[in-house]
Amino acid sequence: MNGKPVFSVPAKSVLNLDSGFKNKLLCGGPTFSAGSACAYSCEYCYVEDLMRKNPHWQAVQAQQSGTAFADVVIRRAGAVDALRRQLTFADGQPRFNDPSDRRVIYASPLVDVAANMELVREAVEACKVILALTHWHIRLLSKSNLLPKVAAELPPDRIIYGVSAGTLDDGLAKAFERGTPLVSKRIESLHWLQDRGFRTFGMVCPSLPQVDCAEFSGTMMRAIRADRCEHVWGEVINLRGDSFTRTIHALTLAGYVDQAVRVTKVCEDKEVWEDYARATFDAHAYELRRHTGPDGKPKLRFLQYVTAQSKPWWKAREADGAILL
Repeated sequence: MNGKPVFSVPAKSVLNLDSGFKNKLLCGGPTFSAGSACAYSCEYCYVEDLMRKNPHWQAVQAQQSGTAFADVVIRRAGAVDALRRQLTFADGQPRFNDPSDRRVIYASPLVDVAANMELVREAVEACKVILALTHWHIRLLSKSNLLPKVAAELPPDRIIYGVSAGTLDDGLAKAFERGTPLVSKRIESLHWLQDRGFRTFGMVCPSLPQVDCAEFSGTMMRAIRADRCEHVWGEVINLRGDSFTRTIHALTLAGYVDQAVRVTKVCEDKEVWEDYARATFDAHAYELRRHTGPDGKPKLRFLQYVTAQSKPWWKAREADGAILL
């Protein structure tokens, strides 16, 4: 799948009812994931570090020792059936059938939901199960340009679609997002959805350190048509395991030396990283200062990991869209 060997593991569970992603406001608690290792390979990805002790990854290592996490796809066999079981009682009746329960469920915290047509079909079937058995709304995030294929099979009112892009430079993105479609194609797919009235959200992350944050933010917001997005998430690149090292190496190898140098500087100095995060936030907050989401709250949802020292600065900006993690 996407050039990687596929390992299947039994799908005992695909639904997490109380995910930490609710703290990022991406969902109201629930998430679902039909896989444990993605068909794409992004250098900054946090999943490898999250899955180090996971039985799914340990099972793969037992079958084929020495395999690198980024070089395999791990799927959960029978994922849709497992999801249905988790959403129903033993007699088949829905567990979450309260019409007032309109939480958002997010997919996927671990793998891309639309990295190829086989996964598109799986995502569609999973969404149909959720739509039939709950009153939840569904948020789907992808680095693919195939979300229109998902949208064509589902009703429009309860699904919110978003594509992730931290840069509009196709070559730069290709340097550290292995196997993903061009950013320009992702943006085209987002516009396709917006032009046909589908609900969308923006995901400007992770964004690298910029020479001019204001110019970067303005260009990104225009590209994703932020005015047509219900909300816009933003985030800088964070240190997760070897994420900085992998990203710097990939940028250097692809000839993006200036970008690699800037990432190295924020990697080596926490104050420089904090300044980079604040400058990025300020630029996004300015661009979206006149926009609110459908909930009447700031359209911007900027994700920031804080320390005891930095917390007061970010706390003072929650009304502008800062989300403290």
